[in-house]
Amino acid sequence: MRTPLERFYPLIPAGGVGSRLWPLSRAVEPKFLLDLTGTGSSLLRSTYDRLVDLAPKGIMVVTGQAHAKAVTQQLSELRGSDLVLEPSPRDSAAAIGLACAILHERDPEAIIGSFAADHIIDPVEDFQDVVREAVHAAASGKIVTIGIEPTEPSTAFGYIKATQNLGLDHAPSALAVEQFVEKPDEATASSYVASGDYTWNAGMFVAPAALMLKHLEAKEPELYAGIMEIARAWDTPERDICMTRRWENLPKTAIDYAVAEPAAAAGDVAMVPGRFSWDDVGDFDAVARLNIEKSGDDLFVLGNKDNVISEDSTGIIVNNTNRKISVIGIEDIVIVDTADALLVTVRDDAQSVKNTVATLKEQGLNNLL
Repeated sequence: MRTPLERFYPLIPAGGVGSRLWPLSRAVEPKFLLDLTGTGSSLLRSTYDRLVDLAPKGIMVVTGQAHAKAVTQQLSELRGSDLVLEPSPRDSAAAIGLACAILHERDPEAIIGSFAADHIIDPVEDFQDVVREAVHAAASGKIVTIGIEPTEPSTAFGYIKATQNLGLDHAPSALAVEQFVEKPDEATASSYVASGDYTWNAGMFVAPAALMLKHLEAKEPELYAGIMEIARAWDTPERDICMTRRWENLPKTAIDYAVAEPAAAAGDVAMVPGRFSWDDVGDFDAVARLNIEKSGDDLFVLGNKDNVISEDSTGIIVNNTNRKISVIGIEDIVIVDTADALLVTVRDDAQSVKNTVATLKEQGLNNLL
C-alpha cells in the first residue's frame, strides 16, 4: 500500500495578469513570470522549486497558450504531458478541475495539491512540512486548505473559520472548517482578526482528486462532463482535437464556488495552518515592503541601480530602461519605468493602479496592457 505522500501530485495554476503591478506586469508577461525580489528567479520558478522535493512523479502546470514558450523556458524539466495550455481563460474551476481530472485518470488514488504560481513563501522547509501534513489530512477524505494567520484586517482576502481539531494521525494541526467567507468589509475583517478564529484563504489546497471531482460533478455537471472528456483524451493522440472541441464551451466559475463552498457545507473541508511567511505580492506596496525588509535599504531599486540617483527618498523604483532617474525628498515613492509606460505613485495608493488599467481598457489602448 502506498503512503499518502507517494500518491501526491502538485499542480500550479499560472494565470492572471496582475493588473495592480502594471506597467511591469502585462498580459504577455504576467507577474508569475517576473522576478519581483531581485533573486534572479521568477515567482513561477520559485513555486516549482519549493514543490519539487514533494513531487516524485512530477509537477503539473496550467497556463494560457500565450505563455507556453516562456513557461517551458523557465521550467525546462517540465514534461509536455504535464503542461496544460488553456486556449482561453475559463476561470479557476475549469483550469484546476481539468488538471485534477487528468491526474485522476492517471492515478485514481491521486492526492492533488494546488499552489498558485505568484506567491512568495519563506522558509521553504516550513512550507514543505505544512504541505506534508495537509497531504496526510487529505488522505483521511478531506479537501484541505492551508490557512494563513492574518497580519492585519485585510479586505483583499477571503477568510476561513476553523476551530475544532480533527485529531488526525500525522496531521495534528488539522481543523474542521466551519465557514468560508468572501472578502469582507474593513469592520468585519477587524472582528475576524480580533477573534483569532479566522485565517486568510490563500487559495492553496490539497485533496483526493476523486473527492474534488465528486463535488464538481454535483455542483457543476456540465463543467465536469467537459473536463472529464478532455482528461480521458489527454494522454492520447486525440488530446488537441478534444480540447479544441470542448474547452470554449466550458462554464466559467471559480473553484471556491464550484467545489470548496459546497464541500465545506458537506463537512468535507479541513484547514491546516500555514506556519510560514506568505505574500501574494498583489501590488507595488507589497513589492516594496518585501524587498525593503530583506535588503535594509530605505529606497529599493529593482533593476539597474546605477541609473538611479536618490537623495532623502524612500520607497521602490523598478528600472527597466536605460534612463537616469532622480528622486529628491520623496517618501514612499513608487516609480516603475518601462519602455512604453511610466508609473509614478506612492505606496499608500498602490492598490489604485488597477484604476489606470481600467482607464487604458476604456481607451482601447490594449497594446499597453
